[in-house]
Amino acid sequence: MPTYLGQNQYGKAENRVVRITRDGATHHIKDLNVSVALSGDMDDVHYSGSNASVLPTDTTKNTVFAFAKEYGIESAEAFGIHLARHFVTSQEPIKQARIRIEEYTWERIPASDANSRLVGADEVRHSFVRKGQETRISEITFDGDSWQVISGLTGLVVMNSTNSEFWGYVKDKYTTLKEAHDRILATEVNARWRFNWTHDDQRAPQWEHSYEQVRKHLLEAFSETYSLSLQQTLYAMGSRVINSRSEIDEVRLSLPNKHHFLVDLSPFDLKNDNEVYFAADRPYGLIEGTVLRDGVEARIPVTD
Repeated sequence: MPTYLGQNQYGKAENRVVRITRDGATHHIKDLNVSVALSGDMDDVHYSGSNASVLPTDTTKNTVFAFAKEYGIESAEAFGIHLARHFVTSQEPIKQARIRIEEYTWERIPASDANSRLVGADEVRHSFVRKGQETRISEITFDGDSWQVISGLTGLVVMNSTNSEFWGYVKDKYTTLKEAHDRILATEVNARWRFNWTHDDQRAPQWEHSYEQVRKHLLEAFSETYSLSLQQTLYAMGSRVINSRSEIDEVRLSLPNKHHFLVDLSPFDLKNDNEVYFAADRPYGLIEGTVLRDGVEARIPVTD
């Protein structure tokens, strides 16, 4: 039966690179997990095994580390842009590069007052603890002409202990869930947002500042929305980002509902006045959706 080659790509996945910038006694850490995927004129290597157009994946790994030294890591997005441009413009067979980056953040461990007095404040600025709040992610795609930059975060766990209800839903013979007019709303925010920066002649966003602001708006919208459903909260979060950040056209959110159920304490002659809950980790409701700027088409994939 005749066959032909479809979409294909290759590269080096999960290159862990840590870049330490020493600003005198104060150190700064960038901790990235970088995956490179290259595509283009690769028919020959698949059909005949000719490697004449193949840049070794080991070379892509080495490039990640070399660029961390040569250019530094100002932000995950800027670093990914350097890499994508290099692979497409330096290797004629490569027509598109996609760089995916996870960033693991660290925070400085504050020195005790006593230790600061003993060794001096400038000597205690290089101890860090890995943050457990969320992982920052980036995906940069370049085809030699235009860019697509998608940033985001995963694993940001949030909770509202009140100001949330869930009632008025459809009920059938299998429904056992009781309506709630004061409940805990908890979720793990997994978000991706697409920038409208597409060409080098446009002014690029301030990547670090933009990330901090998007994260702030997501958290503020979650905390300030009196929620009648997690779907309503999702839309409020996405809308807050779109309305507050002109550089972003699309936000996709995936919010697993971290259910907290009131424990029945009546067998012990105790009243549970919204005080004691059972935190169930599975199964869980999964609420997903995309919020778009008016007139913009969705481009962030639902699944990948």
